[in-house]
Amino acid sequence: MQLNELPTRYVRTDEAALFLGLSPRTLEKHRTYGTGPTYRKLGGRVVYSLGDLKAWADLGTTRSTSDPNSRKVLPAARRAGEDRRKA
Repeated sequence: MQLNELPTRYVRTDEAALFLGLSPRTLEKHRTYGTGPTYRKLGGRVVYSLGDLKAWADLGTTRSTSDPNSRKVLPAARRAGEDRRKA
C-alpha cells in the first residue's frame, strides 16, 4: 500500500486544536460561527481530517503584510450582519 492510498486520519477537537496551536474552545467557536475548518460528525462526535485542518491553516499563508494576494483566516467571532437570535 502506498502513502497516497492510506485512509484519511480523523482527529477529535482536542487533537485538532493541538495540531493548529489553538485552544479546543476556540475551535468550537469557529464551528459555531462557520469560520473554521471543515469538520464531520460521526456518531455524534465531531472529527476533523488532518488534510482539512492543514488546508484551513494554509488560508492564512502570506509572505508580508503588504502582500495584495494575501488571504486570512477569519477570527472565531460572529460575522457582521448575522442575526443573534436563533430561528
